[in-house]
Amino acid sequence: MSHREPHVVTTPVTGAVMGMRGCEHAGACTSDRPGHGLNAVQQRLATVTASKWIDAIVTSVDAAGYAWLATLDGGIRRVWQHDAFAGALEVGDPVALHGVYGVLAAGAQQFSVADA
Repeated sequence: MSHREPHVVTTPVTGAVMGMRGCEHAGACTSDRPGHGLNAVQQRLATVTASKWIDAIVTSVDAAGYAWLATLDGGIRRVWQHDAFAGALEVGDPVALHGVYGVLAAGAQQFSVADA
């Protein structure tokens, strides 16, 4: 048997969204990281895996791009989107969150989101 070194302990960064680093203006952002632009592959995979959508109601949304969603199964999810959902979300709106591919559907609009 070989000797294994233990993993280094890391300090968690509570509330930080991985996709937020490195971008300053949503309009000029070309990133395909979660919470930035919705890419075609992500959108297609979310479409063909229909059983993974989670129905929810928007309970809060802020100008920093965070939205709190109350799922219909009683859970709470917080997601982040670089462009603050382009102002398209309002409290009380019904939405669908794809639990695997990070897509939020609000009416006809779809956004890439990151869990926050």
